[in-house]
Amino acid sequence: MAPRVEFYVLEGTDDRARLMHACRLVETAYLERHTVCVAVETPAQAEALDSLLWTFGDHSFVPHAIAAAGDVAATAPGTPVQIACGEPVAADLLVNLRQDLPPAFEHYPRIAEFVDADPERREAGRNRFKQYRDSGHPPVTHRV
Repeated sequence: MAPRVEFYVLEGTDDRARLMHACRLVETAYLERHTVCVAVETPAQAEALDSLLWTFGDHSFVPHAIAAAGDVAATAPGTPVQIACGEPVAADLLVNLRQDLPPAFEHYPRIAEFVDADPERREAGRNRFKQYRDSGHPPVTHRV
């Protein structure tokens, strides 16, 4: 089954706003009992997202862990949300916060991409959009 790829396009350039929207989507998926992998590029980004998932909403609770080198079993078995800065881990939803196309994206039923108006992130998002489309997975775009 081909993945459903969705791009969420934000008007501003504030990276925190982009991450907050990602946290809300992660929370919604968790509440619908889906597993989620959030792909980031660096351990520092993983730590920042880890902190944000604990604090982004006053009444929110999203159980999550930072995946140890992409190995869920070594991290927190059964944790529904994993943050991966290496190889993404298996999940129902992949939230890609990286600048490049996530490895093995074809294995995910659903992929969410968040792009804002920052010129570098916008250009990287356009490149990912084209790569998805060219690989036979035409994305759907949502204006946020």
